[in-house]
Amino acid sequence: MTTHRAFRYSLNRAGVALLLGTGLTPFAATSATNSATQTNEAVDDYGPLKTYAQSPLQSNSLTPQVRSGFRLPTQTVELYGTGTIASVWANTDDYKMDYYQNDLSVGSYIQINEKWAIEMDYTWRFAANNGLDTLTKAFHDTFGIGLNGRDEVDKHAFDISVPQYGVEIHDFEGKTLSNAFTFYASYQVVENAHHGLSLGGSLYYNYVGSGPFKTSSLEQALQLNYSYRSGKHRVYTLLGLSYRHNDEVLSNIPYNHFAFSSGISYQYAIAPRHRLITEFHLYEGASDATSDLNEPSTEVLLGYRYHTDEGAIEISMIENVFNMDNSTDIAFTLGYRHRVTFE
Repeated sequence: MTTHRAFRYSLNRAGVALLLGTGLTPFAATSATNSATQTNEAVDDYGPLKTYAQSPLQSNSLTPQVRSGFRLPTQTVELYGTGTIASVWANTDDYKMDYYQNDLSVGSYIQINEKWAIEMDYTWRFAANNGLDTLTKAFHDTFGIGLNGRDEVDKHAFDISVPQYGVEIHDFEGKTLSNAFTFYASYQVVENAHHGLSLGGSLYYNYVGSGPFKTSSLEQALQLNYSYRSGKHRVYTLLGLSYRHNDEVLSNIPYNHFAFSSGISYQYAIAPRHRLITEFHLYEGASDATSDLNEPSTEVLLGYRYHTDEGAIEISMIENVFNMDNSTDIAFTLGYRHRVTFE
């Protein structure tokens, strides 16, 4: 018994000596372990899908995105690029929209310190034939979803008609819809093992120098990002408010000066490198011009993310729900996100 106690005593002394030798107390060692765990989770967590609103009016103005409420490790830089193809179809007594829109986005997100992060983004949105009409009709036929008059017009058209405001734009394939630069800054309000809350602000400048969508507009937005994480599960939420001084953005269609945005994203880790993500976005009606454009726009997203050693590949589908005449019919996004941490 005496020998056993002596052996256990010597082990305890060795453990204390090891902690003291590394400059760590037992409490500090526990804190360091928790900190390391949070850092590893931050590195492995790419947050919500890297997508943008695809409803016609919201996509061509500043609309807050669902973002993570957690910060990245200090001095981490994320570089990203995404491409989106979308099919717009809206057919009401007040207006008609039938065209394809496509997005190319590049940007960088920088975690400056434990409190502040910034993002710079450039997005070019243009009209070009991406062939989604054929796929959309096949999808609707397969699941017995009505085409809302889409089968009564020619495929691959480029038409916007809002007679109330004298808007008649046709055959605009190849034209730029928006050419936008966005600066975003985020402040970390609180973060612990399970909860993260950040406050963000955006400045957005859209300049199209010529063509039917010629414009120059400066917009601002504020947003609150709350996130929760536990094991394989992640939840991200958004509450945002945007402001635009210029009340005519897309083809002289009147916009509201203020608009609310909200969203929720759920991520499940099915394996170390594989994630499934689903999101729901709700945008306040962007215009009082006509009844349908004044109604909320709703989008459902389904996505898959594959983690590489230093980045992530994402693919997602966006489908409008509830109101079929103020949102993009369907859209697909492919993106890559690459992260580097500077010690």
